[in-house]
Amino acid sequence: MTRDQLTMSLHKNVKSEKTGVDNPAMVMGSKTSIGPSELYSAPAPPYSEKGTPNDVLQNVYVMPTNGIKNFKEEEYNPYEHREVKHPTSFWETLIHMWKASLGTGILAMPNAFHNAGWAVGIIGTIVIGFLCAYCIHILINTQYELCKRKKVPSMTYPSSVEAAFQEGPNFAKKLAPYARMACNVLLVVYQIGSCCIYVVFVASNIKHVADYYISDVDVRVYMVILLIPLILINWVRNLKYLAPFSSVANVFTVVSFAITAYYVFSDLPPLSERSAVASFKGMPLFFGTVLFAMEAIGVVMPLENEMKDPKLFGSPLGVLNCALMPITILYTVVGFFGYLKFGHKAEGSITLNLPSDEILAQSVKLMLAISIFITHALACYVAFDIAWNQYMSQKIEGKRLFWEYVVRTVLVLVTFGFAVAIPNLELFISLVGALCLSTTGLSMPAVMQMLTYWDYYKGLGFFLFFSKNLTIILISFLGFIIGGSTSVHEIIQKFFY
Repeated sequence: MTRDQLTMSLHKNVKSEKTGVDNPAMVMGSKTSIGPSELYSAPAPPYSEKGTPNDVLQNVYVMPTNGIKNFKEEEYNPYEHREVKHPTSFWETLIHMWKASLGTGILAMPNAFHNAGWAVGIIGTIVIGFLCAYCIHILINTQYELCKRKKVPSMTYPSSVEAAFQEGPNFAKKLAPYARMACNVLLVVYQIGSCCIYVVFVASNIKHVADYYISDVDVRVYMVILLIPLILINWVRNLKYLAPFSSVANVFTVVSFAITAYYVFSDLPPLSERSAVASFKGMPLFFGTVLFAMEAIGVVMPLENEMKDPKLFGSPLGVLNCALMPITILYTVVGFFGYLKFGHKAEGSITLNLPSDEILAQSVKLMLAISIFITHALACYVAFDIAWNQYMSQKIEGKRLFWEYVVRTVLVLVTFGFAVAIPNLELFISLVGALCLSTTGLSMPAVMQMLTYWDYYKGLGFFLFFSKNLTIILISFLGFIIGGSTSVHEIIQKFFY
């Protein structure tokens, strides 16, 4: 199960609940209004690394300096007001987190190491993994504080962004509705970009198998052949009909990864044949690829909100740390040994480096093509849900079913059009990671924390708090600008000149 499959599974559970508060923290969100800020009569109590109530904010040091809470007033605890019909245990949530983070991006890690060199690749992957984990901690902790102030059990990601802007200075309050919209737009763009990657991935892997048996054909031809099946599978309105296919896809993915590992670890060349540090022009592509591969921001809040004991999600030995630490190590190992095996020939998907004349290698490409074909419908459903349910359905009065199918078809045509225009897997992955995930995964959590606690610090405390978040925002901004522009430049050079 990929991150998109898990996202839609969680979203389906949300829609089926009658309480309305079971898990409204799905990433694409609901239309529930945040309303005006409901702060306590005095600022919230100090939260520090020790002595944190319920151990929910252990990873973020926050200390108010402009007031003391009246502890005679009962403090609202969002965890005690969440009604989850089917709560998940620690281990169930951990497995879901692993599934969400282990997507097709892992197949691009050898190409990422090629752009950075094996030494920079190892250090960079670990640093990006730590940064992603820290920003998720910030997001979860800030959302908890906002839920306490608003006295609501949980929030969606866009709703949390809007609430954070409402808690900020006056100029930020005016931007709150636009911040929510911007968050939704970025999530839609991310899902559409992922769907474009899936189209290129499926067509490229089919081409590599077909080229062995028939004459060499342009990859765009296979995209055209896939267009009608893609439209038909995206016309499926109920996700339960895709569930059996998703189960088969999960089996195919596990088997394919095992066979790929067999090829990678066979006859490895000496390390001296590979570069420890690559040229600087490849670093932005490395950043975007690793960020796309590792970031699972879309499923974080749903997973945390469905836990039986949500305090265990962000604790030192909680779900988040226990999931991302081994994932970071795994991605580093795959990137290192994949680059060691294939060197500068590492493709945007390691499957494309497997032999074309061996049945075992061909089976890997076809199994993953089928798996990702199904994933396209799940990822596109997320984009459809935001575009249709939150913005378009209220404006259409007649022939709603007809227009729903029109929107579904248009989304598929958009992903198909971009894939045909830019049939390059590694550049697409880097572009989506740099443009979308650097903002939603890194900068937005930092901005939310700054606005939520903007008036809690004075003097040196404010300087340190502000500098820490500003550093994260600057890293994200550089990744957005440099990584995005580098990817666009490479795309223009390769396909339009």
